[in-house]
Amino acid sequence: MSQKNTVKMKFGIIKERKNPPDRRVVFTPEELVRLKTEHPEAQVKVESSDIRVFSDEQYSSLGIEVTTDMSDCDVLFGVKEVPVDALIPNKKYFFFSHTIKFQPYNRKLLQAILEKNIELFDHETIVDARNKRLIGFGRYAGIVGAYNGFRAFGIKYDLFNLVKAETLKSKEELIERLRRPMLPNIKIVLTGHGKVGMGAKEMLDGMKIKQVSADDFLNKVYTQPVYSQIDVLDYNKRIDGQVFDNQDFYKNPQEYVSDFERFSQVADIYMAGHFHGNGAPDILTREMLNAPKNKIQVVADISCDVDGPVACTIKASTIAEPFFGYLPSEHKEVSHTHPGSIMVMSVDNLPCELPKDASEGFGEMFMEYVIPAFFNGDKDGILQRAKMTENGKLTERFQYLQDYVDGK
Repeated sequence: MSQKNTVKMKFGIIKERKNPPDRRVVFTPEELVRLKTEHPEAQVKVESSDIRVFSDEQYSSLGIEVTTDMSDCDVLFGVKEVPVDALIPNKKYFFFSHTIKFQPYNRKLLQAILEKNIELFDHETIVDARNKRLIGFGRYAGIVGAYNGFRAFGIKYDLFNLVKAETLKSKEELIERLRRPMLPNIKIVLTGHGKVGMGAKEMLDGMKIKQVSADDFLNKVYTQPVYSQIDVLDYNKRIDGQVFDNQDFYKNPQEYVSDFERFSQVADIYMAGHFHGNGAPDILTREMLNAPKNKIQVVADISCDVDGPVACTIKASTIAEPFFGYLPSEHKEVSHTHPGSIMVMSVDNLPCELPKDASEGFGEMFMEYVIPAFFNGDKDGILQRAKMTENGKLTERFQYLQDYVDGK
């Protein structure tokens, strides 16, 4: 970008218009002040909103313009999909478009973006040179998902009743509530070492639950609650019995089968925070859950791939109704009070329950990885890689979506 363009760069924070309402925002008032301080050449305005976790007054009291007219902004930042009729033509937009996996319900949105000559940058497509995602709410999904897993356990066994996460303000408040109940000597297995898995781990560590190795988890008896955070080669094995490294699993997932049953026979709670790649074997199967030796009674599927690697995730649950019962013998939903059921939590928008913390974390990542690219000529290619549409067409990196756009 030339210096001339840089000088008059105008950023706008748009109002969230999707239902159910999402209270999160890309930038908190404090982060916008920081943006203006670090980049005095940038102008910033915020679209008035009555649902955002930060009020209009919190922005305006820090000298940030709050308005209903965003038409003079160059770049517009949102969280969820923007309704088609609210899209302003010829702008740059950042939001989760939920189109990159051919989601049928958003085809019209992508078509409209192309028709209106909008440059779309999806938060999911913001990656480094090695294709690692830089921006996301995953950590907060892990934090809230772990809390909900314990909440489910308390309800299932009538041991304790935790309040809903959305009624609490911060991660610290969630941990404080989790420390109150006396947990029996249960075993918790956690999959995933990315942002989601590490977010869940923060909660387990915050509760002072003892972490043990996979071997000890499988073989030792404890008098206190313990957890094990297991890696892909702990819960998958090569069909031919050979042992390689993680890279072999990522390259040749079809050569592997799940080895999770040894965990399902000793764990009481399963927290799923993994990324599941295409072609990777299912992790927790219906057969495992139906087996006489299965011990898992609560599944917190934070990753929430419906009909995916965790057999009991037959639907996404909601913040309003986070839990349901799964009957392995019939592979169907039942009441979570059904004696033969496994309690499942599969909320797919967990960070919405902690909107203030999640927004603060998101804005910090955005300031670190994305905003500098507008002012340094995108020297690391962050914007170039993330750009899905330009001049009414899909960019080269996203040409694979052409048939989806054409309705084929």
